[in-house]
Amino acid sequence: MNPSKAGKPQHLQPHSSLQRHAPARHHKTCMATAIGLVFLNACGGSTAVENINVKPVYLGLVSSTLYDGVSDDLLTAGLGKTKLGGTAPTLANPLQPTAAELRKLAIFTNYRAVLDITPGGGYGTLYGPNVDINGNSTTSEGLIAGTEYIAYTDDGTGDQNVTLMVQVPASFNPASPCIITGTSSGSRGVYGAIGSSGEWGLKHGCAVAYTDKGTGNGIHDLQNNTVHLQNGVRSDATAAGKNANFTAAITDTERAAFNAATPNRFAVKHAHSQQNPEKDWGKWTLQSIEFAYFILNEKFGALAKDGTRRLQTLEPKNTIVIASSISNGAGAALAAAEQDTKGLITGVAVAEPHVQMTPDSKLSVTRGGTTLVGTGRPLYDYFTLANLLQPCAALVSPTTNVFNTVNVPIATARCAALKSNGIITGTTTAEQAASAQNGLLAAGWQAESNDLQAAMFAFATPAIAMTYSNTLGRFSVKDNLCGFSFSGATAGLPTSFGTGNGIPPSAGIAIFNNNSVGGPIADAVSISPSTKVQDYNIDGALCQRELAVGTSANAKRLQTGIAEATRTGNLKGKPALIVHGRSDTLIPVAFASRPYFGVNQMVEGANSKLSYIEITNGQHFDSFLGFPGFDARFVPVHRYLIQALDLMYANLKTGAALPPSQVVRTTPRGLTGATANPISLANVPAIKAAPAATDKITFANNVVTIPN
Repeated sequence: MNPSKAGKPQHLQPHSSLQRHAPARHHKTCMATAIGLVFLNACGGSTAVENINVKPVYLGLVSSTLYDGVSDDLLTAGLGKTKLGGTAPTLANPLQPTAAELRKLAIFTNYRAVLDITPGGGYGTLYGPNVDINGNSTTSEGLIAGTEYIAYTDDGTGDQNVTLMVQVPASFNPASPCIITGTSSGSRGVYGAIGSSGEWGLKHGCAVAYTDKGTGNGIHDLQNNTVHLQNGVRSDATAAGKNANFTAAITDTERAAFNAATPNRFAVKHAHSQQNPEKDWGKWTLQSIEFAYFILNEKFGALAKDGTRRLQTLEPKNTIVIASSISNGAGAALAAAEQDTKGLITGVAVAEPHVQMTPDSKLSVTRGGTTLVGTGRPLYDYFTLANLLQPCAALVSPTTNVFNTVNVPIATARCAALKSNGIITGTTTAEQAASAQNGLLAAGWQAESNDLQAAMFAFATPAIAMTYSNTLGRFSVKDNLCGFSFSGATAGLPTSFGTGNGIPPSAGIAIFNNNSVGGPIADAVSISPSTKVQDYNIDGALCQRELAVGTSANAKRLQTGIAEATRTGNLKGKPALIVHGRSDTLIPVAFASRPYFGVNQMVEGANSKLSYIEITNGQHFDSFLGFPGFDARFVPVHRYLIQALDLMYANLKTGAALPPSQVVRTTPRGLTGATANPISLANVPAIKAAPAATDKITFANNVVTIPN
């Protein structure tokens, strides 16, 4: 590609499309036959076999943009370390941002969404664009030149339109090739993993294979009938057609009726695609790897004999591929490793994965005097339980809740509603709050999570409960399931690709309670019909809980969706590292990583190469460490994702041993006066090659034992 066209998107016209290129013409006595990807020429008794690089059939049009690493780049969108840690980039016209402006804003937002970017917390010293692959802080701004390729994967209907992206840094060495996956965490768009596994891969000269896994910022404004295109620009839905990131499955007549009954509503892709995308997160992660191989071979593959097409020179037998990411992007990496039938993945290194297991009561997990039987809980199960209990539990000691507290009068009313429904006990609010907290602990939350329950409820729990209610059951936006819908202002839509997180509240859109006394209103301040008070909508929360554990038709429909998204724990002997913070309140270790480790041991036995690393004082959102309360008490789990990737790469490159499963004991930064102390390596000691016996996580006789 011509460097003079840096920063300008182009369409990749691959050499290798079988529809565009027939086999070379031969003498009439010779025969040319195409069998899959292998071309056979039979002439005079000789046979030649060439493995032609072919564009995967599921890929749509591939666009590519070259970034020079000076004016713009792959990692920071031209912002560099300093501006990435500063204020958001400005837009020439916020009502009509360009695709390039939206990309820059998306990278700025997504990088900061998963990392603490405050200097005292480690940005610029332990990690960040200026920190080299050996962990040294440099004066570089960390811009990385290279080419970015983007395409949809779809089944031909345009209803999926899952975004795949491959970034190939200029430093990529085809003589020592590597690919790292960066499936987005949460419901984020395709740049969601840019600051986690994406940064590690780019710095190491690896191609990075991203996917938004069918979630992302796909928002259909039903009132005005506008949608996102792949590049984030807003468009009329009819004009966008199959090029839309997401358009709700609703006819014009249905939309008109829906708007008349419930005006100013939005359909959001993760919630309302009716695809249950989680069942396919592994498939789309694998497709992102295949996309990466296709791109790399178009760039670096040897020429075929016809002098036009490229061969599949880079392939699994000579390329290191590490499946990685965080949160449910990490769960997608594990799913991909389980579903990998082509040997695409050589190793796995993930942090704080959301992963739900097929139920099996043979497994037990023990920590101290507490034993939990089974394979954890499905995400929707524990989120609907948290959605009920967290506001009340936060009142046990509201002054110690980290950073964010619930509204005390509304939370008090929630406690009373829980008591009247027989869910908790106690006469006083204090007794009821203690009962709610004990319910969370009995379910499997760690004691280290107690002071984080309020923050998780304030920032995440209701949104995830609503989104997964709809997605798992394949419900339509028309259903207004449990009386919930998304509403709000349209002012944030033009920039929502850059600012949104894919799951409202986001970009000016909020969760509304359509059943509130007096009419639809923002859920957090709504009035429950059954109690006639503000209590964080007990009726909606009870409806969602019934979907998780009940027997109604809607509950069975949703529970079928959960079963489609469970995993087996069988990594087929692939080396793997999972790191997870013990204080994680969003994806508790007892529901995810601990049982996944145990099931893997049960399934693979002596063939297992999985190590599980549990980090004390680690919680889910590293970005929260920039807030008072979080900063002094918790450490960045990202520090350990970097180590896990380093260790996995060394294992695959040189055969270096992976560490055994263990608890890593960190030291919080603490305070000097009211200011958190700067973090240092003393706060975040390395994963040990030979941990003390008291720190080893072990498995025997179907029991996982976690040191206290």
